This record gives sequence, structure tokens and C-alpha cells, in this order.
Amino acid sequence: MVCCDSSLYPFQPSKVAPIIFLVAFLASTVHHVYLNIRYKSWSITATLPWGGLLFIAGFSLREVSAFKPNHLPIFIGSTCLLLLAPPVYAVTNYIVLGRVIYYVPYLSPIHPGRVISTFLGLDAIIGVITANGGAKIANPDATPSEIRDGKALIRASIVLQLVSFFLFVALQGLIHRRCILHGLVDTKPTPEANKQSRRLRSILYLMYISSAIISCRHVFRVVEVFQGSEGYLATHEWPLYVFDGAFMFANMLMMNTWNPMRYLPKYNQIYLSKDGVTERWGPGWTDKRSFIVTLVDRFDVAGLIMKKDKYKFWDHEVEHPVVGQETVGAGKGTGGETAAV
Repeated sequence: MVCCDSSLYPFQPSKVAPIIFLVAFLASTVHHVYLNIRYKSWSITATLPWGGLLFIAGFSLREVSAFKPNHLPIFIGSTCLLLLAPPVYAVTNYIVLGRVIYYVPYLSPIHPGRVISTFLGLDAIIGVITANGGAKIANPDATPSEIRDGKALIRASIVLQLVSFFLFVALQGLIHRRCILHGLVDTKPTPEANKQSRRLRSILYLMYISSAIISCRHVFRVVEVFQGSEGYLATHEWPLYVFDGAFMFANMLMMNTWNPMRYLPKYNQIYLSKDGVTERWGPGWTDKRSFIVTLVDRFDVAGLIMKKDKYKFWDHEVEHPVVGQETVGAGKGTGGETAAV
């Protein structure tokens, strides 16, 4: 039921639901700010409060739009903010997986820094495609052919977003499998499992659940776009509050309760020895290739083809002090206090 003849909504927009989610995301975001201050983890989990702020702004405009359903700028602002917020949580997962790889570098097929830069790069490309599609559709002088092209671009961008995220989940699964094969993570939790094993298992399963939640939201958007503006999802309001609201708030609340920094070392120079017990200060995983080369060859395919030997610092454990047993200044001297991914 349309609220009025000039309404931009094909239904009566709720005036209560935006307030509920606004308050929920506000509380969660404030707690995430506190957690970032407590763990000093802004370089890793700052995306969580950032995503929360986008939702707060989006639902605020949604509430205003419910009272002014024919106001186009407010409608567009609310829609865009609610579309932009969920992918920010995917960025959190990219960063966290990168930190897991720094912790067990000998199990990764790629440099940990490539995780965030590669998937963020894909997201940037997808964003450009989405913007071009949206510009074609929003252009008041667009021809029917240009509008069709714009819709096709948006469909393609959403499908690519889903494919990109599934590739990320596949990489996460590969790391998890290698952790199991190397005895770093048990398939089932046991009282005998050491602290490092429990932490690895917890952070991997935390990311699986988060990835599943985000994937459900992506699937919702894919189906909505392919159904079109006359489809069920676009003509009913409850799916938005379930998938963009409740699902994403569940992800935020989960990260409030089991914050990733409870399971990750503070510095990315700390790595877990192959014995699965000893934590050591290493040099960090560096790539001595030039910036241009790393930009073109993200995964060092040339090095694999030419069979270049690389220095694997984790095979030289005696050179690296055990965490907690290093001499004063030795640990931070291995790479500073940076926690960059």
C-alpha cells in the first residue's frame, strides 16, 4: 500500500523500525569505539564503528523519509547509506584474515598484505561499475537503452560482489584446512587444546559466521536486483529490515561480544611457531619487489615460474626471540609497534 500518490515508496514506510535500528546500531557503535580504544586496534577494527555510523546515518534519514516519502534527496541518501554500510563489514573480515595469516605465515599461499589490498581493489572496481550503472539510471535524459544498460551494470556489480566475497571465503577455508593439517587447530574443541589453538579456532569460526551473515545479505540484494522494481523484495519493506538491519546488527553484536582482538596478537610481527605453542617475534612478512611489480603481479606468479628461492623467516626460529622472553626492546625492535595489514 502506497502512503500517498507522490510517494517514492511502493508501500507505507514504517516510522518505528528505523528508530529501533538507529538506537541498536548507536549502542553497538559506541561499544565498538570503546573496544578500539581498549585494544588500541584502530588499524584493524575501525571499520566496525565506521559501518555502524553509516547505518546510524542511513536509518536516521530513513526515519525522516518515512514522514516525507516524496522527498527525493532524503530517499536517495538513505538508500545509498544503507547500501554502503554492509560491505564495510566485509572489509573487517579482509583485515582480520590478513592478521591471521601474519600469525601463521607458513600456511598462506599469498602475502597477508595482499588479502586486503586485493579484495579491496576488487570492491573498488565493483564500486565504479555500480556508480556508472546508477548514473545511467538516474540521468533524467537517459534513453530506454541507457537505462537498460545501467540496470545491467548494477546487476553485474552485485553478482561480482558476491563472487568476490565467495573467493574470500574460499581462501579462509584453505587457511583453516591447513591449520588442521598442521595440527594447529583441532577439528573439535578439547580440554587439552592449548591457548593458541583455541584462539585460532575461535577467530576462524567467528569469521565463518560473519561471512555467512554478509553473504546472506549479498544474496538478498542479488535477488532483489534481478526481480526488478516490481518484484516482491522491492515492493515490501520487511526484507530490508531483516537483511540490511537485523542481519548486520547481529554481525555487529557478535563482534561486540567476541571482538577479533581478543584472539589476535597486538603486533603483526608476532607469529606462531610450527610447534603450535611458541609465539615469537619475527621480522614480519615483507615483499622486496618494487611497488609497480607488486601492483601488476599480486601473487608473485613470476617468482613461482622462475622458482626463485625466498627467505622464509619462520624456518629460522632460533633467530627470533620468544614472546615474553625477549630482552628489553628486542620485540618492538623487530618491526615497531605497527599493526598494519
